Amino acid sequence: MRRRDFLTVLALSAGGLLTACSGGRPDPLRAPVPAPVPPQQLASVTLRVGDQKGNSRSLLRSAGLDDFPYTVQWATFPSGPPLLEAVSADAVDIGGVGNTPPLFAAAAKAKIRVVAASKGNVTSDVLLVRANSPLQQVDQLRGRKIALAKGSSAHGQVLLTLRKAGLTPDEVELVYLQPSDAMGAFKQGSVDAWAIWDPYFSQVQLESDVRVLADGRGTANGLSFQVAGPAALADAGRNTAIADYLVRLARAQRFSDANRERRAQAWADDTGLPVEVTRRATELGPDLPVPLDAEVIRSEQELADAFVAAGEIPRRFEFAEFVDTRFADQLAAV
Repeated sequence: MRRRDFLTVLALSAGGLLTACSGGRPDPLRAPVPAPVPPQQLASVTLRVGDQKGNSRSLLRSAGLDDFPYTVQWATFPSGPPLLEAVSADAVDIGGVGNTPPLFAAAAKAKIRVVAASKGNVTSDVLLVRANSPLQQVDQLRGRKIALAKGSSAHGQVLLTLRKAGLTPDEVELVYLQPSDAMGAFKQGSVDAWAIWDPYFSQVQLESDVRVLADGRGTANGLSFQVAGPAALADAGRNTAIADYLVRLARAQRFSDANRERRAQAWADDTGLPVEVTRRATELGPDLPVPLDAEVIRSEQELADAFVAAGEIPRRFEFAEFVDTRFADQLAAV
C-alpha cells in the first residue's frame, strides 16, 4: 500500500475509533483519545522511541517500513526497566519491553500505558550456567548467585523457574546487573548462573561454552509489550504517530517471520553485533502481534501476583489499570 493511502486509512480508522469511544458504554481501558492529525501535518511531529539492542529499529528497516512521515528519535536502552523510567519521565514517548518491566513500573505507579502486545518463543528466555558447572538442576541453585537485570523479563523468568523447582528468591542470591555487566560477571565466574534473553543469549553461546539449565517452556508467557506515556497519548500529533508506528511494527514482525535472513542482517547492521549472533537469535522465531485482550491481561496479572507473593513487589495492583486499548482496531486490521 502506498504511504499516502496507508496514512489515509489510518486516519479514518482513528476517527472511527474516536467516535466509538465517545458514544455508548465507555471502555475503562481507554483514556480520552485526541482527534487524529491529518497526514500532511505529521511532518512536524517528532516521536521519541525507546529501543533495546536495535530491536525495533532494525525490525522496521529490514521490512522497508522505516520511511516514517514524521521524525523518529531513537534512544537505545540495555533493558526494559530503564526504558520505562524514561517513558514515565516523558523523556521517551513509546518503547518495547518484555513481560516483567511493566509490572514493576505499574507497582511503582509509573506514568505508563501498555498499548500493544506481542508473543514469541520462550526457548530464548534462559537460565544459563557455564558448561563445566556442577549444577545440573534448578533446585541445586539453593545458596547460589544468579545474575539478572532487576525488573526485567529475566527477573520474572527466574521467579517462575525457582517456584517450579520448589525454591523461593530468598533461598538464592540474586545479583542485579544490567546485561553487559552480567555477561562479564558470568564469564569470570563471579556468579553461578545468568538469566538472560536474546540477542545476549545467542552472543554468549558463540563466545563461551555454556549450558542451558532451564528455559521458559512451561513457565513464561512469552509476552512483550509496547508501552507509551500518557502525555504522548494525550497529544494529537504524537498519538497519531504512535498509531502509525504500532501498525508498521506489527507488519514488520510478520515480515520478519517470513524473511529471517534479511531480519538478521538488518539487526547486525544496526547494533554492530556479528551476523552469526543475530542469525542465531532470529532462527528461534520472532515476536508476533497478538490482541491486547482479557487473556493477556489475565496472564500478566498472574505474573504480578506471583511477584507479590514472593515479596518482590510490595503490594497487589490491577494490571488492567495500566492498559490502554485505543489502538486495538488499527492493529486488528493488520
